[in-house]
Amino acid sequence: MKAAQLFVHCLENEGVEYIFGIPGEENLDLMDALLDSKIQFILTRHEQGAAFMADVYGRLTGRAGVCLSTLGPGATNLVTGVADANMDRAPVVAIAGQAETNRLHKESHQVLDLVNLFEPITKYSTQILTPDIIPEVIRKAFKVAQSEKPGCCFIDFPENLAAMEVDKRPLKQQSPLPPQPNAFKVQQAADIISEAEYPIIIAGNGVVRSQASEALEEFASKLNIPVATTFMAKGVLSCAHELSLGTVGLQAHDYISCGIDRADVVICVGYDIVEYHPHLWNHNPDCKLIHIDSQAAEVDEHYIVEAGLIADIGESLNQIAAISKRHQSANYQSLKSHIDAHLSAHQDDSSFPLKPQKILHDLRTALQPEDIVISDVGAHKMWVARLYQTLAPNTCIISNGFASMGIALPGAIAAKLAKPAQTAVAVSGDAGFLMNLQELETAVRLNIPLIILIWNDSEYGLIKWKQMNQFGRESHIRFTNPDFIKLADAFGAKGYRIESADALLPTLQQAIKDNCVVLIDCPVDYSENLKLTEELGQLVCPT
Repeated sequence: MKAAQLFVHCLENEGVEYIFGIPGEENLDLMDALLDSKIQFILTRHEQGAAFMADVYGRLTGRAGVCLSTLGPGATNLVTGVADANMDRAPVVAIAGQAETNRLHKESHQVLDLVNLFEPITKYSTQILTPDIIPEVIRKAFKVAQSEKPGCCFIDFPENLAAMEVDKRPLKQQSPLPPQPNAFKVQQAADIISEAEYPIIIAGNGVVRSQASEALEEFASKLNIPVATTFMAKGVLSCAHELSLGTVGLQAHDYISCGIDRADVVICVGYDIVEYHPHLWNHNPDCKLIHIDSQAAEVDEHYIVEAGLIADIGESLNQIAAISKRHQSANYQSLKSHIDAHLSAHQDDSSFPLKPQKILHDLRTALQPEDIVISDVGAHKMWVARLYQTLAPNTCIISNGFASMGIALPGAIAAKLAKPAQTAVAVSGDAGFLMNLQELETAVRLNIPLIILIWNDSEYGLIKWKQMNQFGRESHIRFTNPDFIKLADAFGAKGYRIESADALLPTLQQAIKDNCVVLIDCPVDYSENLKLTEELGQLVCPT
């Protein structure tokens, strides 16, 4: 068979369902081979959109999402999405066509050294040098991408190799099991927790990836220890749980910070330093840190671990809980009550434009617990992370490692493909939406029903927030927007404009019933940003 056919058979062997991308001259053989495959090619309108789709697909399924480009500018368009997946710990395999090998040694049309370009933003970057190594390269790329901590792998496939004849077959899939917890470390952690007066848990995205949410809930409940989650771990403990303190990560001293400040032991479970740096929360030099994860802790002066377990997260939690002393009420109830009251304070607000708090209350009301929200990056992301009440893991997708704008719309497409029974909502600022709006055509063409909720303020709201905090004045953050309703119509989608506070909830409910591509233009009042900054700056801890 041709090398391109073997390549496709190897992808099928890895269980690939979708490839997101754009064809080009250098991957013609590969595209032709896909016509005889069960793999569905999702033609996107930009390679960055393809990479973001692979990113979110990987996060939701735990299996590597696959994106494809041609050489040169097609490959460089993948870079942002690839970097996002790698830093957000999403398994992705990115593939790019390449020029013939007989012109890679010299200056040549559209030729870049792609292996070295992608090397700093991937776990593994390689070029296929001969057709015979295709099975090994693909097996390694998927194994590395899906191993802890997950990330992106890149394969460069020269066009002349794709057409060569080869007599090989795919390799058997093999995945190592995580190690069992060390008994001495389990006892050490249990002793520290049992002796603690005010322990608290910070749960990170590793809990989602290891499917340890149930174990975390049992651990917290059995030992009566409250839980705060990072942005990318929202939902590993339901926000409705009595021990949930919500989400940490806002770079300000929030109410949840009061609980962490008071703690004498912080149990970091699946915590990733890339999300929320410990210098922002670890202010007590006498506080003991316990690290429970599949990987060793990063070296950082603010993250000196007293006890660490590098093993299966769920099993580590189960074994520690079995021999640890249950804590009496740690008097976090007043903090929990204050946080809950703060979350619901604006649910009946009738002001217009809508406050962020009101938008998120109505969105939560309209959606089922298992429905999926994909947040873009901007001021709205801070409000989503802080206030959106997430009831199950992997139902609120936030890019908070690389934190790239433009992920929400392509991410919602991938979410709907990965979880077709669940409603998918892209929550985006007007700026972030316009960075990848071309994928509206992809969603409409493929009849992928989803909702895009645009928070419209005609500004780079997060940058304005920071400018006003730091300098007291704004600098070059205003822009104009198109008529989003006409834009939706031009793409063949349905559009709604929110013109009063009481219109959002019924519009969201109608959008779900429409079961098509729906865009909702919702004006937002971001004066709440500075009010929040002022409130947190005057915060008196309620514990």
